[in-house]
Amino acid sequence: MAAVAAPASDAPASDTPAGPALWLVDVVKDADAALLLGPGILDAAERKRAADFHRERDRRMYTAAHVALRLLLGARLQTAPEAVEFIREECPTCGEPHGRPAVPGGRLHFSLSHSGGLALIGLADTVIGVDVEQTPSLDVATQTARMLHPDETAELEALPEQDRAVGFGRAWTRKEAYLKAIGTGLSRSPALDYMGTGQTPAQHQPDWTLADVAVPEGYLAAAATRR
Repeated sequence: MAAVAAPASDAPASDTPAGPALWLVDVVKDADAALLLGPGILDAAERKRAADFHRERDRRMYTAAHVALRLLLGARLQTAPEAVEFIREECPTCGEPHGRPAVPGGRLHFSLSHSGGLALIGLADTVIGVDVEQTPSLDVATQTARMLHPDETAELEALPEQDRAVGFGRAWTRKEAYLKAIGTGLSRSPALDYMGTGQTPAQHQPDWTLADVAVPEGYLAAAATRR
C-alpha cells in the first residue's frame, strides 16, 4: 500500500473493493456534532468510557473519534451506526479475548488511533492497524529510543539532533500500527521488529506491508496491512 494523504474528515483517502481506506478526522472541529450524535450512536460501554475521562477535552476527543468510526463502519456494512457490534479477537499471546477489536464475521477489518486533535481510521478487507502520533519532543525521542530495535537506535544516534524526533516518530508509529494489526499491542517489545527511522518504512515483516500516512505538520502516522 502506498502512502496515503487523507485531508478531509468525511472523505476516504483511498477506497478500492479489496484495499484499505483511510480517513483523518479533525476531532476538535467535529466534537460538538459528535456530542449531539453520541447518545444515539455509541453503545453503553463507549458511553461509560467517555464519561470516565476526567478531562472534558479527552471526553470530547474520544466521542468524536468513536462516532466517526461507527458512521464509517455503518456505511461500509450497510447498517445503522448504532447497530454496529464490536467483539474482541483472541490475543495471539495468551488466547484470551482481548486482542484486536473487530466486527463479527470477519467481513471487514478496522483500526482507530487518535492523538492530539486528529484521529486516523483505517478500514480494509484484510487485517489493518493504524497509528497517529503528535511529533514527539527531542527529550522524549532521546529517552525512549532505547526501546526501539537496536538498529533503529543506532540510526537515531547517527542523525543530526534536529532530525531525531521525526526519525523516532516514524519508527514508533510504524511499530504501533504493526503491533495493533497483529493484535499484541505493546505487550510485544518494540525492540523485536525493525521498521526503520528513514523516510521509507522497512518491509521486514513477512506477509505485512507498512506505509507512512500523510498527515498535517506536527503529526506522524503509519498503517500496516496484511498482504
